[in-house]
Amino acid sequence: MKRDNLPAGFPATPEEWEKIIAEAPDHVDDPDCPYDPNDPDAVAAYWADAAFTPGGGYPAVKAALEERRRTRGPQKAPTKISTTIRFDADVLDGLKATGKGWQTRVNDAMREWLERRS
Repeated sequence: MKRDNLPAGFPATPEEWEKIIAEAPDHVDDPDCPYDPNDPDAVAAYWADAAFTPGGGYPAVKAALEERRRTRGPQKAPTKISTTIRFDADVLDGLKATGKGWQTRVNDAMREWLERRS
């Protein structure tokens, strides 16, 4: 970052950073902090789910949150196994035409078929 783009008083040289680090206290006592800033594991756990927003600002934060909400997380206890099955085009079209949840309905139908066979 160029010196003229930095806010006033922001350290710009390695020497200034070293001075700030050297003057930092060894122990931080902040009752408003949601974690113990003196415990590296607590700090890492708190920031583990942080979303990095390049560029910052409201639009970048909003976009990052929307993307995170759109992404489905891993199942806590996986109950389904992903596989590939080949259907005739007309069969697949008919299944999809039944609307959202068609894969669950196919799964249920296959379960019923298996129960009848045994």
